[in-house]
Amino acid sequence: MKRADVLRDLAQPWNVAVHSTSDLAGSVAKAATADDKAKREKNQAPLRRKPELRPLPVKPLGLSLQLTPWDVLHSLGRANVLARQGAGRGLAEHWASLKYCQALTGNDGRYMALSTEGRNPRRHYAATQSSELGIGFALALARRVLAAQYPGHSVSVIDAEIAMRAGWELTGREAGRSSAPRRPGFFLEVWKPGEPSRVIPVTCKGTHGNTAQVHKQLATASADVEGIHIGAYNETPAFVFGTTLPKKSESITLYLLHAPGDGTLADAKDLHLDPPVEDRSIRPGIDAPTGPNEEPPVGYHVRPEECGWFGRVLAQADAAGLMAFTGGGAPTARYLTKRQGKGHFETFTHAGTGIVQDVTHTIHGRKFVGTDHVFRLNGVRVEAFSGLAENLFDHLRDGRVDQYRQEAHALRDSWPTDPWDAKWRGPVSLHPDGTVMALRRLRLR
Repeated sequence: MKRADVLRDLAQPWNVAVHSTSDLAGSVAKAATADDKAKREKNQAPLRRKPELRPLPVKPLGLSLQLTPWDVLHSLGRANVLARQGAGRGLAEHWASLKYCQALTGNDGRYMALSTEGRNPRRHYAATQSSELGIGFALALARRVLAAQYPGHSVSVIDAEIAMRAGWELTGREAGRSSAPRRPGFFLEVWKPGEPSRVIPVTCKGTHGNTAQVHKQLATASADVEGIHIGAYNETPAFVFGTTLPKKSESITLYLLHAPGDGTLADAKDLHLDPPVEDRSIRPGIDAPTGPNEEPPVGYHVRPEECGWFGRVLAQADAAGLMAFTGGGAPTARYLTKRQGKGHFETFTHAGTGIVQDVTHTIHGRKFVGTDHVFRLNGVRVEAFSGLAENLFDHLRDGRVDQYRQEAHALRDSWPTDPWDAKWRGPVSLHPDGTVMALRRLRLR
């Protein structure tokens, strides 16, 4: 594919099918029952799952939604930006989504599908590809679903591990213990200045397999989101997403179920979000009704008296993710606790791999501050840019989380939606949080 075609294809909107039906919920329940039976036969304890997964009314979206490949990669880039995989300290994590620049295209039915490049096993490890693209698609859909469900509110996507490290020592899985409590991948925070937030745990899965594999994955995802309760017991909503990425030219399909619940952070109205948060040692276990001499379920519980603190944790983790998306470093570290990885962003251990906020660009007439990355695409040098609107960046650089949220909320519906900026000469994606990701051919000066 020619370089110009790649850039244009990244900005091309394609349909993505969305399935959220009673039949899907029934199939996932059967998969969970089969898994429970198999575990009992091996003398293993069945997983604790959400009591009921239901279809989500998709009327606001119809049976499909439109996304550009570049928007999917923007969603993935934002989701992964605080990950700490590998020694790159910044570049590998920050720009991980760019390896999929040529992985997505459209098919004859105007639906998004994997391109020939995306289906090439020599270029992508299948499990990693399905997992990462599954996150990008799921979170792009989640933002639209919640915007339709909660008009007048903003939606933030927060890395669950980063947020939870402020309250718990998350060492079980890292140490390889299968008995470690399960936990979701992300929190979706639905918020409005002056009101308590709603928090929805979410797990995203992806597969190159068939729908039967999706059913199994969603059954497992149900256990992930059941791993944490926020506020009163059994009142925490949840989303589980599955994405099929067929290895042929068939359409990519998103599967979605939800667990009902309120999710409002009790006593978390009018929080002051600017002061740094502190690590806490929250009592492990879930406060579920138990019988005499019965141990509480293994898991995590943000009890009502901790909801105010947790609301601040989420806002600061969101701010850390936003600043990491603009280049990492000290402006990111200020919003993280020691257990969340403050030291990771305070020091760069490899010369040339630390990325900083040193670039300003105008996209669709708006000024953005961030960082760039130059790489080769089909042999041609291209420039990727990720950043935050200049006025919003200034607030977070100076520690003004409250002011950022006030202004970002007011601006959430004002960002241009055209996926191509002629003056920039390439695909662009602007999100309601004020972030941008853009790509163009590098002009040699």
